[in-house]
Amino acid sequence: MKPIDFRSDTVTKPTAAMRRAIAEAEVGDDVYGEDPTVLRLEAKVAERLGLEAALFVPSGTQANQLAIGAHCRQGDEVLTEAGSHILHYEGGAVPALWGVQPQPLPGEWGVLTPEVVAAAVREDNIHNPRTRLLSLENTHNRGGGAVWSVERFAQVVKVARDAGLAVHLDGARLFNAEVAAGVPASSWAKLTDTTAVCFSKGLGAPVGSALVGRADLIREARRLRKRLGGGMRQAGILAAAALYGLEHHVERLAEDHANARRLAAGLAEVPGVKVDVKRVETNMVFAEFARPARDMVPLLSTQGVLTNPAGGPHTVRLVTHLDVSAADIDEAVARVRRALK
Repeated sequence: MKPIDFRSDTVTKPTAAMRRAIAEAEVGDDVYGEDPTVLRLEAKVAERLGLEAALFVPSGTQANQLAIGAHCRQGDEVLTEAGSHILHYEGGAVPALWGVQPQPLPGEWGVLTPEVVAAAVREDNIHNPRTRLLSLENTHNRGGGAVWSVERFAQVVKVARDAGLAVHLDGARLFNAEVAAGVPASSWAKLTDTTAVCFSKGLGAPVGSALVGRADLIREARRLRKRLGGGMRQAGILAAAALYGLEHHVERLAEDHANARRLAAGLAEVPGVKVDVKRVETNMVFAEFARPARDMVPLLSTQGVLTNPAGGPHTVRLVTHLDVSAADIDEAVARVRRALK
C-alpha cells in the first residue's frame, strides 16, 4: 500500500528538474559572500518581496530567530498571536537565545485585531519589559492555513508603528497566501521590517528559508547567523533548489489548495468526521473525529494515511503538497472511511 503523506508540506522530495538544478549549480563560499547561486537567490527573493536585502538560511526557525535577535535586546518583549509558530514550534528559542519575553495575544484563526495589539503594548515604565517587536504569521499554521487580508494586516501594522514597534512576518507559507489571495507576496512583506519565507514547504526544496528586510537588519542577521552556526559554505547546492522552487513552483500552489478543498469536501461526507469546509483557504485541512487525535493518527496510519494531531484534542491536520495528487485525495478519503469502519 502506497502511503499518502499529509503530515506536512515539508515531506516533499525534489522533482527531477529540481535535482538537475542542484547538480548543475554554480557554487562558491557563501560565508565569504562568494556563492553566485546564493547571491542570485537572495537578490531575487528580496526583489519579489519588495524589501532591500535577503539572507539564505537553513530553516524557517532560524530565519524567525535571527529576526528576533536583530530587532530585540535582552529584557525586551515580542507580541505574537497565541498559536504562533515562534511560540509552539521553535524549541523555546525566543527566551533561550535572546532573553526576550513573548506575550501571546488572542486571535481568530491566527489573525489579530488592531485593538488587541494596541492594548498589549506596555507603558514605558521601569517595571515593564520594553515592547519592541510585533511578530505576525501568514499563512497561519495553527490557524488552519488562514490568510491575512492585506487590509487587516495593514491596520495591525499601523498600530504597531504608531507604538514605535518593529514588525516581523513569519511568512513560511507566504506564497500560499499570495496564490490564495491573488495579490503579490510583497503586499504584506513591504509593510514589515523583516519577513521570513520558506522554500522547503510548498515550493518543494529539500532545505532552506530566507530572511528578507532592511539592509541594516540583514547585515546584523548575517552576524547572528554565524554565531548560531548557520554560515554554510558551498550553499549554492541548496540555494539552487530554492531558486528553482521560487521560479517554477509558486503558481502550482493553486493545485494544492484545490486538493485541500477536495479533501475537505470528501472527509465531510464520511460519518464521524467534521470538517468546516469554508475554513480551508490554502493547503491545510483540520478534521475533527469522535475519537481523540492521539488514537486517530495511528489508526489512519494503518491505512497508509499519514497525519499529525493539531489544535483540539480530537483534531487531525492534513496538509496537501506537490507529492499528493487529486487521485491520492480520493484514495485517502476512501481509506479514512475504511479506517472508521
